[in-house]
Amino acid sequence: MTRVNELGQPIGAPVPDWTGCAPIPHTPMRGRTCDVVPLSLSHAADLHAAFSAETTGALWTYMPTGPFASEADYAAWVNRACTSTDPLFFAIIDTATDKPVGVASYLRMQPEHGVAEVGYITFSPALQRTPMATDAMYLMMKRVFDELGYRRYEWKCDALNAPSRRAAERLGFTYDGLFRQALVYKGRNRDTAWFSILDQDWPRIKAALESWLTLTNFDETGHQKRTLQSFMAK
Repeated sequence: MTRVNELGQPIGAPVPDWTGCAPIPHTPMRGRTCDVVPLSLSHAADLHAAFSAETTGALWTYMPTGPFASEADYAAWVNRACTSTDPLFFAIIDTATDKPVGVASYLRMQPEHGVAEVGYITFSPALQRTPMATDAMYLMMKRVFDELGYRRYEWKCDALNAPSRRAAERLGFTYDGLFRQALVYKGRNRDTAWFSILDQDWPRIKAALESWLTLTNFDETGHQKRTLQSFMAK
């Protein structure tokens, strides 16, 4: 039933005793297959090498940055990114090799409202379509919901970026809508697709992610026995 005020106007549900959340800390997150750690200049050379394994340039099509002509150019970007507080950049470290294989960030953080976005997701070929990729996203979700009590976690992408849209849906994000002509980047228009997970969604999504990530869900060659979607459906 919709609540109304004393004037008979519909109003939102109460959020009792809400005082906001703590800012997201720039500290490591440890997972089963990867660690998510503050991005530093020491990661630049290995990240550039990992990204260079993708030779078509498609990795950068929908990114606001890149491609980078040289390792020095990428290191200069990392050097700037390291000092940013919003976005708050992290490197994704393969614990099997202790090498960085991707980057992600929190951005548009609003702790007073309990809202944050994940973005600048840049996965090298060594990270794409691996359990590490899911593990990294799980760790970042777990921080905002379990550790800090955020109410909303967002994923936004170019509406034409089909792989990003599929990734968001696979991870349990709900499509919220389309913001037309939201940005101009790299000299072209971007309509932005918005996705979100709410705190009320998180227990179900968390259980599915943890079940999928367990060692018993993978055979001796590392292939999944059950899809993440099958756990989400359950």
